[in-house]
Amino acid sequence: MKREAVVAERPHDSAWQRVFMLFTVLLVAGGMFCGYLVYTTVRDLVGRSQLAILPSLPSGTGVVQAQTGQDVVTLPARKERINILLLGIDQREIETGPCRTDTMIVFSIDPESKTASMLSIPRDLWVTIPDYNEHNRINAAHLFGDARDYPGGGPALAKKTVQYTLGVPIHNYVRINFAGFEKIVDTIGGITINVEQAIHDEKYPDEHYGYMTVDIPAGVQKMNGATALQYARVRHGSSDFYRARRQQQVLNAIADKAMSLDIPITSIPQLVVALGNALSTDLSLADLEYLARLAREIRPEARQYGVIDESMTTATKTPEGWDVLIPNRERIRELVDELFPETTAAGHPADAPVDLLIQEAAKLEVLNGTGEVGLAERTAAYLSKQGYLIGSYANADRLDYTQTIIIDYSGKPHTVAALAELLKVSAENIRSEELTMDVDVRVILGQDFRLTP
Repeated sequence: MKREAVVAERPHDSAWQRVFMLFTVLLVAGGMFCGYLVYTTVRDLVGRSQLAILPSLPSGTGVVQAQTGQDVVTLPARKERINILLLGIDQREIETGPCRTDTMIVFSIDPESKTASMLSIPRDLWVTIPDYNEHNRINAAHLFGDARDYPGGGPALAKKTVQYTLGVPIHNYVRINFAGFEKIVDTIGGITINVEQAIHDEKYPDEHYGYMTVDIPAGVQKMNGATALQYARVRHGSSDFYRARRQQQVLNAIADKAMSLDIPITSIPQLVVALGNALSTDLSLADLEYLARLAREIRPEARQYGVIDESMTTATKTPEGWDVLIPNRERIRELVDELFPETTAAGHPADAPVDLLIQEAAKLEVLNGTGEVGLAERTAAYLSKQGYLIGSYANADRLDYTQTIIIDYSGKPHTVAALAELLKVSAENIRSEELTMDVDVRVILGQDFRLTP
C-alpha cells in the first residue's frame, strides 16, 4: 500500500520534468568538464561521442577532480538502481578551503524499471559521521572530508555519510558552489519567482563573514543570480523545511527559463565556461551520455519526490547550543523504501551482500567484556573502517566474558551474519532479543576474541 503520509506530494508533472531536465543538464555539464580535462586519456571515447566539441573549450575552465578512492564502475555496466548525491556547498567566491554543504539531494534512477526519485535531506540532521565515530550535523561530513584528508575528500565522506544514514548506496556525486549557482541563473537571463511571503532577514551572511539585510517583497519578482541565491538560502524567520520548499521553487523557475530558451545540448559548453571550477563531479562523459539517454525514457508518472521533514525529525539543541534535527529512523526508513526500492534486473530483491548490509544500515554498539584496555575502541575503529556504522563503544557490564556474543535487537540478519564471519563468532553465541535500544546490534567482546585487521 502506498504511504501517502510519508511521500511528499509530487509537483505537477511538467514542472517535475523540467527539474529533471535541469538536473540532467547539470550532470552533462559536469561530465563535459571531466571529459575535457582527461581528454588525452579518453580520446577514443570523445572521438565517438556526440559531445565531441569538448576540445574547443578554452583553456582556463575549472578543474573537476574525480576523487573516488575505489575502482570505477561505469553507469552503463550497472543493472541496479543508480543513486547520485547532489551537493550545494557553502562556499563563497573568495574561499578555497574546506566547507560545509548547504544543500543535499539524492537523485535516484532505476534503469530496469525506468523510474526516478529525488530526496532532499535537511542540513541540520544529526547523524554519525562514518570512520570518525562522532555525531554532527550531516552538512559537516563534506567539511570533515576535505579538512581531514579523507580519501576522496569531502564528496567521498559526504557520500558515505548519506549512504549510512539512509541505508542506500550512493554511487556518484555532483557538487556546485554559490558562485556556480549564481552564474547559472545569470547565464539564462534571470528567473521569475512568485514570492508567497515577504522576506526580511537582517542576518543574512555576506561575502566578508559579516551580515547584510535581505528584503524580498511578496509577489512576482524577477531575480538575478544573487537575489535567487538569497531567496533559496535565507533561514531567519522561517523553518528549514520552508527553506527547502523555496529551493524547489527556485529549481522549477530555473528549469522553466532554461526550457523556454530551448537550449540544445551542443550549447552547454557556454554554461561550462561560465561555471568554471564552481562545479565538479566523479561522473565520466560516458556516464553522462548514458544518463541523458535514460532520462528520456522516464515517464512523468514514474517519478517521485520526497523531503525528510518535520514529521520524520525532532528539533532539539545540543549541549553546545546547536539547533539540530534528531532523525526518526523508522519514518525515514519508510520514505527511503518508498523512493528507492532495491530491485535487480529480474525485479527481485537485490541479493548482493554489500547492498543488503547498506539496506539494513545497522547501528552497532561494541562493548569490552575483557580486561584488555582499549579493546572496544580499537575494535570499533576497525569495524568503522570496514564500513559498519558505530553508535557507541564502552566497557561491558563485567569483564569476565569468555566468549564473544552478538545480540540482534532490530532484526538485522545480514549484518549479524557478516559480523559473525568477520569476528569469528559461533552460532551458539548469536542471540536475538526484542528490546527497544538506541543501537540495532550489540557486540560483547570476550576473551576468545583477537583483533587481527
